[in-house]
Amino acid sequence: MSQPTDRRMDRLIHLLAENATVVMPGPKIAAEIGVTRATVWAWIERLRSLGVEIQGYPATGYQLRVVPDLLTPSLVRPELGECEIGKKIVHYFLTGSTNTVAMELAADGAPHGTVVLAEEQSAGRGRFGRAWYSEKSSGIYVSIILRPTLPPAAAPILTLLAGVAGHHAIRKITGLVTDIRWPNDLLISGKKVGGILTEMSAELDRIHAVVVGLGLNVNHRSMPRDLRSIATSLSLEGGRRYSRVHILAALLKEMQRFYLLLQERGSAEVVRGWESISSFARGKRIRVLRNSEEAFGLTQGLEPSGALRVRFEDGREEALISGEVLELK
Repeated sequence: MSQPTDRRMDRLIHLLAENATVVMPGPKIAAEIGVTRATVWAWIERLRSLGVEIQGYPATGYQLRVVPDLLTPSLVRPELGECEIGKKIVHYFLTGSTNTVAMELAADGAPHGTVVLAEEQSAGRGRFGRAWYSEKSSGIYVSIILRPTLPPAAAPILTLLAGVAGHHAIRKITGLVTDIRWPNDLLISGKKVGGILTEMSAELDRIHAVVVGLGLNVNHRSMPRDLRSIATSLSLEGGRRYSRVHILAALLKEMQRFYLLLQERGSAEVVRGWESISSFARGKRIRVLRNSEEAFGLTQGLEPSGALRVRFEDGREEALISGEVLELK
């Protein structure tokens, strides 16, 4: 597993961003962040490989040409204000899976609201063991550690909460409207733009920690050939690049807002919010895949737990707590 981003490298990024209008001498940078000039040079080259535009001037120093859209703590935290979610941020340029890291941190006692971010994942995960395509510095790959006072059976509502938060954050920053496919997919024009993976550490009667992971395709200019018919990005849909920092900050704030509502008022607000924005809530003809079997039915809304009520073709009704749901067209 790769190491988290060195705090001194984060300070380098912050220093260049804070002084974007001037040329910063290499020795001055090295002295301010506490590393050698050779380390500054190596880190500058690393940032350039990620697409950060840094101009080098012989015998003078370095200057940012454009403030980078990296998700490092020094660039994200100022956007969050007093938001409890995101007070502690662990950033990676490359890791296997942010959910795996977050589960390990949670087991080691990481506090509620800890956020794990990666510019790139080598083993991003989705539901049912599927891989998540994680293009370098183009998407948002984030996992949030939550420590809710909920019984384990109520934890699935957190997946729906994350979907509602994602919908509102995307609309606020980009103006794009996402649909939510039960239980964990964000869609635009029927194509997947984001996915949620929720994992839990619990005993029979109490939750130790829940990790809510979200992958969001933001500035991907194209999708791999095998995904083009089913996946898209905000940039492809909106016809422009978007600030990942602004979208992430909005997402964490919306997560905080709905999490507080859940704690104060129970699941009703989350269920109501989900049903109001998802075309899959009621009257959607769907195909349900479970254990290599399929069935067809019509959606009938959510249970307070977040389970999806379905009336199947044989007339029986069931509240789904698991399975894959696909739209019948």
